[in-house]
Amino acid sequence: MNPSYKGFYFTVEPIQPATEILIAELGELGFESFVETETGLQAFIIAEDFQENMLDEVQILTSEEFEITYTSEDIEQVNWNEEWEKNFSPIIVDELCQVRAPFHPKLETEFDIVIEPKMSFGTGHHATTHMMIQHILKENWHDQKVLDMGCGTGVLAILAEMKGAKPLDAIDIDNWCYLNTIENIERNNCENITAYEGDATLLEGKNYDAIIANINRNILLNDMATYVNCLNANGKLFLSGFYQEDLKIIQESCENLGLTYESHLEREGWIAAKFVK
Repeated sequence: MNPSYKGFYFTVEPIQPATEILIAELGELGFESFVETETGLQAFIIAEDFQENMLDEVQILTSEEFEITYTSEDIEQVNWNEEWEKNFSPIIVDELCQVRAPFHPKLETEFDIVIEPKMSFGTGHHATTHMMIQHILKENWHDQKVLDMGCGTGVLAILAEMKGAKPLDAIDIDNWCYLNTIENIERNNCENITAYEGDATLLEGKNYDAIIANINRNILLNDMATYVNCLNANGKLFLSGFYQEDLKIIQESCENLGLTYESHLEREGWIAAKFVK
């Protein structure tokens, strides 16, 4: 039997970057699915995981920079495919890569990724995923052994394989993401990606030529030493999921572990940085 959910419907003004910040803060509290709308955001959490006054921890709701109001309701079951079909639009990154749902027509781009997002994070709409796609598009991935940590829908691993990477591991602690990644691997006819459900403890004894980690600042900092230990000499580490003001602490952590900062992208206040071992 499907679990029941609580749905929250936020009206946000101005929409950006407030919506992105709101997604990040709600995600930290356990909200599992987000649908961006013309006026703001829909967010869903399993009813039994929701606690009264939980939203008191969402700092942006009290920010004077934005006007955010919301309503909520109890939902017995959600047809996630229907929700995404109503709200998920295709994106094109740098005119090279499109990310679309199965019901969208195929456009003429070099890379065509079909994603059924369901409850997973990583459709390309979020600034961090968009920038990580940009990083991947710029790099040579031929025969590179790659880790996609916190893979969400698996979109980044899928693109890396399309650019020649193999073999690849895609890991996420969330069961929805793990299952959704498996579906999307099959949907895009990928043959070199193995999905795992778990955290950084799964990395013991593994090594990679490149690691992609789009998670959040605290997890990145906590697991940074593990990532670096797994990275081969001259290996590349791509990090996102943190704000511009967090770049300094991320950079210091990487450099203290022997990595060299190379470059970063910025979009809507979010950062995606590249480091080299």
